[in-house]
Amino acid sequence: MVEISVNVTLDCKGLSCPMPIVRTKKAMDQLEAGQVIEVLATDRGSLADMQGWAKNTGHQYLGTLEDGEVLKHYLRKSRPEELKEAANYPHTASNEELQSKLAASEGIVILDVREPAEYAFGHIPGAVSIPLGDLEARLSELDPEDSIHVVCRTGSRSDLACHLLAEHGFQRVSNVVPGMSAWTGPIENQ
Repeated sequence: MVEISVNVTLDCKGLSCPMPIVRTKKAMDQLEAGQVIEVLATDRGSLADMQGWAKNTGHQYLGTLEDGEVLKHYLRKSRPEELKEAANYPHTASNEELQSKLAASEGIVILDVREPAEYAFGHIPGAVSIPLGDLEARLSELDPEDSIHVVCRTGSRSDLACHLLAEHGFQRVSNVVPGMSAWTGPIENQ
């Protein structure tokens, strides 16, 4: 196993989305520019979350090492001039609005950016599964002209996905909040 020099180790084992990111952000605020944090996590979705959060804020995602069931994420705190203000995607839809559109058969695409295991245990019927970590490489599977509603568990990963889609020319994109954690509509299991 490669030994990496870190300034702080943050234990997020056993926590699920969005807690590893919430705790990482808080810990990152305490670091000085240029310092490195190691985040220990067992949530497989944390890999895409860390990568997306770092890209969205301007901090540097260095990489992830696997040690059994534990993911060790390494991030470097950027200098103030490197940082981006964290932004929430401006176009959102509530779970209820999405249910209404589905009931009215309004030709929309539902993009589920959760991990495959999350999707398998319950997803909106007809939702396209592309995990956040794979989205950039799989953009060709989506039509930029479609009306796309992006869903995850809480609205955090889907927010990052909406930004990514917008950066690649997708204009009719909405983040569904609060997402699957509060979804009361129909569900399919794989």
